[in-house]
Amino acid sequence: MVTSNAFPAVEKCSSVGREKHTVVADMDGTLLIGRSSFPYFALVAFEAGGVLRLLFLLLASPLAGLLYYLASESAGIQVLIFATFAGMKVSDIESVARAVLPKFYSSDLHPESWQVFASCGKRCVLTANPRIMVEAFLKDFLGADMVLGTEIGTYKGRATGLVCKPGVLVGNNKADALEKAFSQTKPDIGLGDRHTDIPFISMCKEGYLVKSNPSTKAVATEKLPKPIIFHDGRLVQKPTPLMALLIILWTPIGFLLACLRIAAGSLLPMPMVYYAFWALGVRVTVKGTPPPPVQKSTGQSGVLFICSHRTLLDPIFLSTALGRPIAAVTYSISRLSEIISPIKTVKLSRDRATDASMIKKLLQEGDLAICPEGTTCREPFLLRFSALFAELTDELVPVAMVNRMSMFHGTTARGWKGMDPFYFFMNPSPAYEVTFLNKLPPELTCSSGKSSHEVANYIQRVIAATLSYECTSFTRKDKYRALAGNDGTVAEKPTVPPNKVMGC
Repeated sequence: MVTSNAFPAVEKCSSVGREKHTVVADMDGTLLIGRSSFPYFALVAFEAGGVLRLLFLLLASPLAGLLYYLASESAGIQVLIFATFAGMKVSDIESVARAVLPKFYSSDLHPESWQVFASCGKRCVLTANPRIMVEAFLKDFLGADMVLGTEIGTYKGRATGLVCKPGVLVGNNKADALEKAFSQTKPDIGLGDRHTDIPFISMCKEGYLVKSNPSTKAVATEKLPKPIIFHDGRLVQKPTPLMALLIILWTPIGFLLACLRIAAGSLLPMPMVYYAFWALGVRVTVKGTPPPPVQKSTGQSGVLFICSHRTLLDPIFLSTALGRPIAAVTYSISRLSEIISPIKTVKLSRDRATDASMIKKLLQEGDLAICPEGTTCREPFLLRFSALFAELTDELVPVAMVNRMSMFHGTTARGWKGMDPFYFFMNPSPAYEVTFLNKLPPELTCSSGKSSHEVANYIQRVIAATLSYECTSFTRKDKYRALAGNDGTVAEKPTVPPNKVMGC
C-alpha cells in the first residue's frame, strides 16, 4: 500500500519545461490553501438561499464534521451538499458560482501549487466539490481544461440535495474518474494534500503532496492569473463557521439599525444628517474644499459634481458632506430607493438628446451630481466615463468616493436593488470618504477646444490617481455580462415608458 510518505512535497516539483505536460490537481488544500470547503458552501447557501438557508447549513455542519472525521469524507460532504443545495434552483447555483465564488477562491490560491499547475500545458482538476460550484472559477480564471467533480442530482431545474453515481469524488472514486477521463494515458503530475488523494496521485508519472502550513500566504492580488474586477454577492468576508454565526445573529439587529439610519437620513434636515450618522455609527470623512452653493439670483449655472461610483448612496453622502441636498441623475433606481431618498433623483433615458436637455435644465435649477461610470465597481478600478456630461457645462468638480464595509456589500447585479441601501447600513460601522478635487480649469473643458472624451478621460485619471485606482475601458455592459449574463437591461412592462431601463 502506498503511503503519503512516498511522495515529495510540492515545493520539490520543478515547473520548468512543463509546457507539454498534463497536471491533475485536487482543489481544497491543494490549489487552495484552505482545506475546508464549508465557507464556499456557506456562500452559496446565503447568496442563493438567504440567511435561513445559511442557518440550516450551520446547524448541519457539526453532523457533517462528525461524519467526515469518524465515518468517511464522502458522508460528511454529502451532508453539506444536501443542506446547501436541496430545493435550490440550478440556475441560482450557477449564477453564484459565476459571479460570487471566484472572488473568494482567488484570494486563497496556493502559491507553490499554482506555480506548478500554471506551468503545465494541459490542466485538470479532480475535486470532491460539486462541479457546478467550481467549474466557472477553474476554467475562466485558472485556465483548467477539464474539471472532474461531484455531480449533484437535479429534478425539474432544482437540486435534490443528493449526488449522482458514483457519489462524492473522494478516494477510489477520484482514481476511477481519472482513469475514465484519461483512459490508458498517464498524466505527468498529480497534486494532492491528503491520504484519500493517494489513489489518483499513484496513477500519475510524478506525485506531490501539498502539506498544510499556517504561514503560507495566498498568491498576491497583482499576481493572480486574471484580475477580479467584477464580482457580486452581499458578503464581504469569507463565511467561516464563526463568521456565519455572527452574520446570522447580526442580521435582525443590523436590519433594525439600518432602518433607523435610513430614517435619520431621510427625515432630518441635510445639515443635521452628518451628525446623526456619526451618532449612529456611520463614519463620513470629508476631504478637500467643496465649492460654495450657486446663487440663483446671479443666473449662473449650477456645478456638476463628477463622482466615482461605489454604491447608489454616493449622491446622498455627497449631499451629507456638503450639508445641503444635491439632485442626482442615475441610470436606474428602484422604486423603494426613490421613495426613501432624501434627495431628488432623476432617471436617465439613455437617449442622448433627451438626457442632455434634462441635465441642462437641472443645472439651471442648481448643483447636480452624476456618476458617469454608469454602474458601480467594488474593486480599485474605475470603469469608462461616459462623455456626455462634458458637453453640457464647464462647471465640473471631480469627487473621489470611497466606502468601507465589514460585513455586507451595498450593491448587487443579480439581486433586488431596493435592498442595496439596507445592506450598506446593516454594516456595524460603515464609512464613506468624500474627497472634493479642484474644479476643472477652463482650458481643460470643451469650451477651450477639448473633446468631451478628452475631458471625461482626464477626470477619470485625476480621480483614479487620487484613490490609487486603475483606469479601465470596461463599461456597464461588460459588468452585467460577466455577473448576470445580460447587458444590464430588462424588458419593460407595458405600463412603463419605453425609454426606461433597469440596472445599477
